[in-house]
Amino acid sequence: MSLLTAKNLSHSFEYKLFENVNFSLDCGDSLSVVGVSGSGKSTLLHICSTLLEPNFGEVFLFEKNLYTQTSKEILKIRREDIGIIFQSHYLFKGFNTFENIELATLLNGTKMDFELIEMLGISKLMNKSIGELSGGQQQRVSIARVLSKKPKIIFADEPTGNLDSKTANDVMDIIFNYIEKNGAALMLVTHDSNLAKRCDQTMLCKL
Repeated sequence: MSLLTAKNLSHSFEYKLFENVNFSLDCGDSLSVVGVSGSGKSTLLHICSTLLEPNFGEVFLFEKNLYTQTSKEILKIRREDIGIIFQSHYLFKGFNTFENIELATLLNGTKMDFELIEMLGISKLMNKSIGELSGGQQQRVSIARVLSKKPKIIFADEPTGNLDSKTANDVMDIIFNYIEKNGAALMLVTHDSNLAKRCDQTMLCKL
């Protein structure tokens, strides 16, 4: 079954970003989206991940036309079936690390994955408030929160931007292992050419 299919996607703001974009992701597939700043990489990811409607074209998630769904149906997909890792972590600052991750599991009926937490190197941070964490630590908590949802598709926008090279490689190993183990799919926006090469497909966005 196709998890994500984009058909003839086109989008513009003050200028044309991209047109007639087509691709498909099945179980276990990964796609990297590369290009210079302002070329539409994040916009394309936002369109495919329910956050923005395209000017033209269609997105199918789990073989259902995304933008013919009701707002309630889209929110359900966003909450239960997809995980989005942003450049900014968007953690709840009033919660500690444990509570941020726990909230995702409670909303989706999953369980805390303490092995994942250990692998991400945040097991000793569980009682710390978000404000006490470094940018890299916050990003790892964000990734733990997303993977704890057990999403069918992960949309990642520069997920390792706040991490050093070793930690970035370790984190991406975890994400790719998750994709393989769970039959999920990954759409990855990145400036890192080595990281892009790890994906099955690569798409270049041009100005």
